Amino acid sequence: MNDNALPQSPAAKPPADPWFDWLTHRRQGGDKPGESIGRDVERYRDRVLDGGRLAEGMTLLDVGTGDGLVAFGAIARVGPSLKVILADISPALLRRAEEAAVERGVRGQCSFVQGSAEALAGVAASSVDVATMRSVLVYLADKAAVAREFLRVLKPGGRVSLAEPIYRDEALQLASLARQIERQPENAANLDTRLFLRWKAAQMPPTVTEIDKSPLTNFSEHDLVSIFEGAGFADIHLELHIDVRKLAAESWDKILDAAPRPNTPTLREVMATQFTEVERAHFESRLRPLAESGQTFYRDTMAYLTAVKVK
Repeated sequence: MNDNALPQSPAAKPPADPWFDWLTHRRQGGDKPGESIGRDVERYRDRVLDGGRLAEGMTLLDVGTGDGLVAFGAIARVGPSLKVILADISPALLRRAEEAAVERGVRGQCSFVQGSAEALAGVAASSVDVATMRSVLVYLADKAAVAREFLRVLKPGGRVSLAEPIYRDEALQLASLARQIERQPENAANLDTRLFLRWKAAQMPPTVTEIDKSPLTNFSEHDLVSIFEGAGFADIHLELHIDVRKLAAESWDKILDAAPRPNTPTLREVMATQFTEVERAHFESRLRPLAESGQTFYRDTMAYLTAVKVK
């Protein structure tokens, strides 16, 4: 193989549990989370818990719990009187969360429910005081069904507190840029932009038609409010936080092997399958020095919504 050729990813078929695989490995490009990821997820957790207004003796349902970040953060805040139901579609992630609960000495406060957020059959009606969720609706086609399930399981006066990334504007901007570039002749001057677009188009719907069909991008912050209003919630409040931050310096291998979302190719996979050898070398020469020295930026657009079940 040519020294400049990028090794192909050995995983041609998708993992048996893409949620577990992403959360434990692909999100951070390895087994150890990067500095920027750890800082961000803790910020999301804290804002979700602030919106939940938890108190002693309550029962919390954390939907799409993953590794239990929000649930364990709630226990740390409230103490031993809080009961927590951890729900997730991934059995492997639930096992991992249960192991973490044992290690933390809080297993007795926790119960575990496997299933989709759209059908929480393992959670009784009017049984929880607070329902939390972080970055789950963005992957689900029937978002209204999730809101209705929250209404069903909450006690009268119970609260929803969630955080959801909003990708629609970013996707539409990329689609607009792609149309502009398509009208220009290919030349060295716009090569960087063309390669960047090819990378991002592999990770996000690249056309307006696909944007409108994808659960990832077919909703805005205004739609979130309408969804919960339509389900019957009251006292709905949404805050849109847009933060532009500098990414921490990372090794080139971590950057290559990190996937922004489950079932999304990494940069290494995109470059191996969609870039020529010359394009790979060029793109690495431009991006690698910036990334390894901490000179790249990212935009984080997150909607935080709270709502109350009317008594």
